[in-house]
Amino acid sequence: MTGLREFVGVEEGAHREEFPMSGQSVRIPDHVGFIMDGNGRWASARGLSRSAGHRAGAEAAQRTLEACLEAGIPFTTFFALSTENWRRPAEEIGGILSLLRERLDAARRSIPEGVRIRFVGDHSRLDGGLRRRMREVEERTRSGTRMLASVAVGYGGRRDIVAAARTLARRVASGEIHPEDIDETLFASALETRGAPDPDLVIRTGGEYRMSNFLLWQAAYAEFISLQCYWPDFGAAALDEALRVFATRQRRFGGTDPV
Repeated sequence: MTGLREFVGVEEGAHREEFPMSGQSVRIPDHVGFIMDGNGRWASARGLSRSAGHRAGAEAAQRTLEACLEAGIPFTTFFALSTENWRRPAEEIGGILSLLRERLDAARRSIPEGVRIRFVGDHSRLDGGLRRRMREVEERTRSGTRMLASVAVGYGGRRDIVAAARTLARRVASGEIHPEDIDETLFASALETRGAPDPDLVIRTGGEYRMSNFLLWQAAYAEFISLQCYWPDFGAAALDEALRVFATRQRRFGGTDPV
């Protein structure tokens, strides 16, 4: 399992290799990514505002984080706001950012003990107060050793890859490294998500089958599960089912023997 030793603060072996569910033990992934889709459609189906859907989605994220911790999953990544989401109406974006600010203010009591939070993505479009709150949460949870939970805000997989390429290009230009030194490991170390292992499983709600610019490099070998439920309805039971499906997948990584 790569990355566990690299990210200081998350103990190797801190998770369980198997998680008992309904009297059975199943293999669990080390890293699960969540594409949290369907907040707006969930709200529309109930005659509610899109803001109400995003609020319900935030509550689902809290439930899911706690369920992952209970399952012994040491790494999670939640796709909260993509680079493409900035194209949405200003009112909706304002509501999402206000909700994020509210959740950050409540982080002291809502983040489970042992969880380390980090934010990845381009935060240049966020106001200074919001960025300060994000840094404070990261600092306050830095000692967490049970789980590293990454929250992708203003994140785009293509942007992450381009930024990593530029970083390495600058290092080549300065003479620090040679082009021949660049391999998959070095490239991965230049990504914003460095330090965590590549996701084993990506779960998307809302019935869609797209990666939507999420962890494009990192999820190359991830198992993908699409669920029909909207994100606000996701929780421990849906995670339980997704883990069962994951346990049945044969992961060959291009070879012949399942892993």
